[in-house]
Amino acid sequence: MTRGRIELGDITQHNIKQLKRLNQVVFPVSYNDKFYKDVLEVGELAKLAYFNDIVVGAVCCRIDTTEDGQRRLYIMTLGCLAPYRRLGIGTVMLNHVLKYCESDGNLDNLFLHVQINNDSAISFYKNFGFEIMETKKHYYKRIEPSDAHVLQKNLRAPKEVPEDVDDLDQIS
Repeated sequence: MTRGRIELGDITQHNIKQLKRLNQVVFPVSYNDKFYKDVLEVGELAKLAYFNDIVVGAVCCRIDTTEDGQRRLYIMTLGCLAPYRRLGIGTVMLNHVLKYCESDGNLDNLFLHVQINNDSAISFYKNFGFEIMETKKHYYKRIEPSDAHVLQKNLRAPKEVPEDVDDLDQIS
């Protein structure tokens, strides 16, 4: 199963049940009705992944704004059915998200939560320049381990103090 056509498609009222079923199989957590209602509203930020016309994966994101005004893209879910992993489907989905961020042009970073024992996911995201920023204790309810790493990829360099300022008095 190495050669195949990978395509992304919109999530609509007509195929939302496929997304629900896929998430039930791929993820150890369940998502509520509000999650699926919100997914229908985000347009390009939610896609089904098809391998030779079969739904095998999905990515769902949203844009968050922090208290200090940062716009961040949160990857709520990005997953693929086990038999179709390592075929480039996750890469196609993540590249779609990265392209979206680039075309938006006004996002500071993207981030997601990954269960601390999910080494393959952690490695996948690190290959795309994500870094573990923190570990949230007891992030997940009813699954073990319950801790999650927060992985983040910065899209803009943090604002720095100009180099020609040699004295703190000159900044103010």
